[in-house]
Amino acid sequence: MDDALHIASLLVHARPELLTAVKANLRLLPGLELHQESPQGKLVVVLEAEHEQQILQRLEQIGGLPGVLNAALVYHELLSPEGDCP
Repeated sequence: MDDALHIASLLVHARPELLTAVKANLRLLPGLELHQESPQGKLVVVLEAEHEQQILQRLEQIGGLPGVLNAALVYHELLSPEGDCP
């Protein structure tokens, strides 16, 4: 890994009747993985990006998708190229 990598986890709440469409739109976004979902319209999403600003932009983009009620950042970690060695 040459550059630092930002990993973020989001909770996305969508209208249950639009959940299929929201998931389809989310799958079009680069660096995004869907991990869990509930019939009530809640999704666990993981993002990977090279820069923190990309995470923030993607969070705003997700929040603006049709059918999305809310997108909240739950976790953020920066993995450095050096790793965790002292």
